Amino acid sequence: MSSSICGKLPEQPATHRCQVGNVPLGGKSPVVVQAMTNTDTADAAATANQCAELHRAGSELVRVTVNTPEAAAAVPEIRNRLERMNCSVPLIGDFHYNGHRLLAEYPECAQALAKYRINPGNVGFGKKKDEQFAAMIEFACRHEKPVRIGVNWGSLDQSVLARLMDENRRRPLPKENSDIMREAMIASALESAEHAEALGLPGKHIILSCKVSSAPDLIAIYRELAARSRYALHLGLTEAGMGSKGIVASTAALAVLLHQGIGDTLRVSLTPEPGASRAEEVIVAQEILQSLNLRAFTPQVVACPGCGRTASTFFQELAQAVQNHLRARMPEWKNQYPGVEHMRVAVMGCVVNGPGESKHANIGISLPGTGEAPSAPIYEDGEKTVTLKGETIIAEFLHIIEHYVARKFAKKVA
Repeated sequence: MSSSICGKLPEQPATHRCQVGNVPLGGKSPVVVQAMTNTDTADAAATANQCAELHRAGSELVRVTVNTPEAAAAVPEIRNRLERMNCSVPLIGDFHYNGHRLLAEYPECAQALAKYRINPGNVGFGKKKDEQFAAMIEFACRHEKPVRIGVNWGSLDQSVLARLMDENRRRPLPKENSDIMREAMIASALESAEHAEALGLPGKHIILSCKVSSAPDLIAIYRELAARSRYALHLGLTEAGMGSKGIVASTAALAVLLHQGIGDTLRVSLTPEPGASRAEEVIVAQEILQSLNLRAFTPQVVACPGCGRTASTFFQELAQAVQNHLRARMPEWKNQYPGVEHMRVAVMGCVVNGPGESKHANIGISLPGTGEAPSAPIYEDGEKTVTLKGETIIAEFLHIIEHYVARKFAKKVA
């Protein structure tokens, strides 16, 4: 991979552009953040509430499981509940095994969804596979819905894998099984997409994904997909795991691809802590995109890690308070103050790098370090404006941030 330090990475050709509800996807559109509910879809109230929570956190598309007649029947009610909450987030229906029947028996579900997800490994088996796949594509064509053809290595189409394994055994120099597995996933996605187009689904209404739980495999697969097609691509490391492991593994895989211009939507598939909010996966996806300067979602806090010069925990408490405040205020700020998502706030713990980082930020605060009776200069746009002292520094700094945002990012009156 070329280094951006030595030169700009070659830009990938643009993928097809489509519309998923009110969200443009592919082409030169910004990379879209997606999340998935973990409620029982048949519980319309709980699912609608979680969809709204994920959308407030920043998810631009939300996928729901549609696995039973009860779930399919609930989808229109979920859509109606969201509209009553003034939440227009498009819903994606996740179908396995019985999607052809559910779409046929519940036409209001088929219409209420903005996109269908079809797994070619689970759409049908034997002689029924092509027939059931064709039925789902027919519903997508009828309702003018885009389709994500989502291959997963845990449910890979065994007929494709067996065919490629047989071909490999006849080679003079057979490839490794891992290479054949990757090729089988790519072939399953591309062949299914070609079949869908032959059935009448426009190429611009097709999104592909090939999800594995190994970062190197994911990178290799998506590089090949990007080289061999112009379909929009959905990124995600499947079964990424919990906590730091899931975050690091997802970031390691997705950042490489996104930096190379590969990917049109992404989901970070984290296992949430028991009782924790599902919205963490949305925040991580946003932070990956923002760290790569691909999107801006919320003001960024630059904070030092701490060292022997910052033995006090005060700067940690201050950094946490600022981070929490910015995230809590963004739902209101993004409507009132366009551009505030690009703001950079520095919270520094001592005099070594504190003043310099604070001057580079839009607004920054620098603490004196070990054993301080906090005396903290504030910098706005590179200029020192005031020094805060005493036990109310946190509240005063948050107040200063509020005034800075209102002054700096107020909508211009024509």
